Amino acid sequence: MQRSGDDKTGREESEGFIEENRVTDSESALRRDIRILGNLLGDVIVSQCGQEIFDQVENVRAAAKDLRKLGTEACREKFRETIREIPALHRQEVIRAFALYFQLVNLAEQSHRIRRKREHELTTGSRPQRGSLLSAFTKMQRHGIDADEMQSLIHQLGVELVLTAHPTEAMRRTVLDKHHRMALILEKFDDPSVTTREMKSLTRELKAEIVSLWQTRNVRKERLTVLDEVRNGLYFLDEVLFDVLPAIHMEMEEQLQALYPEQEWEVPTFLRFGSWMGGDRDGNPYVKADLTFQTLVLHFDLAMRKYEEEIRSLGQDLSQSYERAGASLELIQSLELDGDYVPDEPYRAKVDQILERLQATQARFHGEVSVGLVKSYEGPGEFLADIRLLERSLHAHKAQEIAEVKVRPLIRQIELFGFHMATLDIRQHSEVHEAALEELFRRARLGGYADQSEDEKIRLLTGLLEDRRPLCSPHVVVGEQTQETLDVFHTVRKSQQLFGADCIQNYLISMAQGVSDLLEVLLLSKEAGLFQWNEDGSVTSSLNIVPLFETIEDLRDAPAIVDVIFRNPVYREHVKARGDLQEIMLGYSDSNKDGGYLTSNWELYKSQKAIHQVAEQYGVKLKFFHGRGGALGRGGGPIERSILAQPPEAMQGKVKITEQGEVISQRYSHPGIAMRSLESAVSSVLLASLNVQTTYMRDTERRWSEMMEQLSQASFEAYQNFVYRNEDFLPYFQQATPIDVIGELNLGSRPAKRKNSPRIQDLRAIPWVFSWTQNRHLLPAWFGFGKAMSSELKRNPESLREFRRMYQFWPFFQAMIDNIQMALAKADMLIAAEYVRLVEDPELASRVFGKIQEEYERTKRVVLEITGERGILANAPVIQESIRLRNPYVDPLSYLQVLLLEELRDARRESGESAEDIDDVLLTINGISSGLRNTG
Repeated sequence: MQRSGDDKTGREESEGFIEENRVTDSESALRRDIRILGNLLGDVIVSQCGQEIFDQVENVRAAAKDLRKLGTEACREKFRETIREIPALHRQEVIRAFALYFQLVNLAEQSHRIRRKREHELTTGSRPQRGSLLSAFTKMQRHGIDADEMQSLIHQLGVELVLTAHPTEAMRRTVLDKHHRMALILEKFDDPSVTTREMKSLTRELKAEIVSLWQTRNVRKERLTVLDEVRNGLYFLDEVLFDVLPAIHMEMEEQLQALYPEQEWEVPTFLRFGSWMGGDRDGNPYVKADLTFQTLVLHFDLAMRKYEEEIRSLGQDLSQSYERAGASLELIQSLELDGDYVPDEPYRAKVDQILERLQATQARFHGEVSVGLVKSYEGPGEFLADIRLLERSLHAHKAQEIAEVKVRPLIRQIELFGFHMATLDIRQHSEVHEAALEELFRRARLGGYADQSEDEKIRLLTGLLEDRRPLCSPHVVVGEQTQETLDVFHTVRKSQQLFGADCIQNYLISMAQGVSDLLEVLLLSKEAGLFQWNEDGSVTSSLNIVPLFETIEDLRDAPAIVDVIFRNPVYREHVKARGDLQEIMLGYSDSNKDGGYLTSNWELYKSQKAIHQVAEQYGVKLKFFHGRGGALGRGGGPIERSILAQPPEAMQGKVKITEQGEVISQRYSHPGIAMRSLESAVSSVLLASLNVQTTYMRDTERRWSEMMEQLSQASFEAYQNFVYRNEDFLPYFQQATPIDVIGELNLGSRPAKRKNSPRIQDLRAIPWVFSWTQNRHLLPAWFGFGKAMSSELKRNPESLREFRRMYQFWPFFQAMIDNIQMALAKADMLIAAEYVRLVEDPELASRVFGKIQEEYERTKRVVLEITGERGILANAPVIQESIRLRNPYVDPLSYLQVLLLEELRDARRESGESAEDIDDVLLTINGISSGLRNTG
């Protein structure tokens, strides 16, 4: 954070400063960007706050570097004293300086990823970039996949990424907008044609944005509403994905055409986006049926606006004269003109007609009366038909290039986004359905329902589903909660009729623990007409019923539940009506909180294999929905690593994955980054299909699975004993982490707890993981592994050789070890020890932290024994170096957070109030999140 100028104020950039920014080497360009941004931040600190604040920031930074370099107790105490000496009035500015620095570094690294991708593409004769479409298709071709097999695979496979309704994004939308503008400026720095004068102008623009960031509140003043979340999610669809998704599909076609020229390629919809924002009502009292409908209206309005923009642009491009180029008879007739008149620019006339129909469609959807006799579109299919008509006419009249460049992307957009932009999932807790049916049963004089045994519930529900009559008259008055539950299903039906069947396809059941949980939702669907018997005895069902298996116990019970539900004749008819496809969601977050990292991963792996075996017996295809979070303790990590680590059986069809919190902005806030991220996801799904096991591989995995089972059980016991059977743990967690203030960060609309309870079981996984990330323990991402592994190695030293083979040849085990490495690298016992001082009972603190340190060192030791490396992340030196360089800048925020938490808690104990100003604490949380690039 040094100043850029050649004078003391740093307000003028010298010619030398501008000239030295011209670099050609890629890594030098990254260093240049970080230097420029850091220097400009130094200028801004001086101009906004004065030299004294700047000097304090530099003093803290120097002391932090000494702490990392020497690491002695004397350095620790000196650093604590440096932090304490910051005047209270200056703290916020010092915190903002370090927090903003990380935002700028993250921005530079993002720009560098785009730069490297471009450089790779410019390098002729180079190998395809890892994770690219070309790399995946080339590998598949070398693997012996011919054109017919490839065609079959791209129809069979697919990936859906779902933006979730509980974001952990600690950064505001307005801040992301500023980052986007700065990224565009940084890209111009690489342009060799930019003059010195232009470079000065760009630098001034960059500085202006940094000033704006400095003067903008980083932490939200008020909690997000659900509709705020919806708009935030739509931002990425609007600004980036609307153009990037079609580009991915067209890139797939181009690559396939080049590798398999003997066949004409038209890739089906392979990659799409969904959303939970406005549909996820589990534990969120603000998500009502009418709000879900408002969400879909926002989706629809965005789709209409985007299409109007595209159509108006198309009207500018399609200027062909009928006399010079001609047009198809089909197009001329579609204009419905009087007599033999043909306009000189028939394509533009058709575009005007399409635009009028779009406007009439929007008016109809909003209940308005459109002017004139313009016919609205009944759905996206009619709109698509008009655009395809333009395409056919252009192809028939020597304008194929125009059709490919101008019309084809719009066709893709309509296919991908319809009139709904992203398919909205509905999610609710199983207890809510049971409570609603309890009341409906009593209203219908069928007796009680909730107290029945599981077998009796299944019998009752099956009988009512077989009966074509409704359970309850729509005229019967029921309680508010039951009415709201029923309204959700009626809203689904109304929305499908209005916006198209794709607007809502799935109803997810949280804490699905029995067959009755699925049949309850099917019965409620029947009450709204979403499930109906036809005259011929077949079924029409327009909503997928998706169980979510979350805890360790649920994952173990899942195969048996799936077996029983597929044997149920009514439910089997429902599945048949849905194309013999059953979606099943797997919860990474709660299973990790329940059983620890190793056991969670192993039970998820086993469960998929076992469920797949059950489904095969009934001829049912599966789509696994992976409920991953952004943090490593919640299934986070590189998406390609996660996909390739799944069991082979689970990757032979379509796959669905949540995208949460800070991950959304990291991957989809810039077109270049989004393209790279989506390429990686698509290529991973394609390559995972090659993982077909031979008999030898199955035998090997069976042996390795037996070893994993023993490790998992040992890890589960170690984790459960420490977290749930240890009376010291809860007070340690509550005091050594910032959990008490994280709920006030206004991250999202949903409460941090399912129930008003201090129990860990009732705490949501996001604040649980977020808390351990902030205090640098990262405990959920590694605890229990070291004890289990070291015990096995002690019992059988020869097993180390087998663990090394597992790491080398088993993608599941390799991904688990590499994610643990990442967690161990981000965890830091030097900083974690500072948070221990927050615990009121020193002896309790010492006992708990001693065990954590012991397990941390044990885990690090066994990981290195397995990888054979000399240090953690030695096989990922770029990441290792990034963490090393960031630590001295994160450390001041951590020490400040500890000091501020001490003061805040003392003040609250004295006053008995909880309304103290905690902005400074929240700023440290925000800054540490940016520094570690991880929230929850």
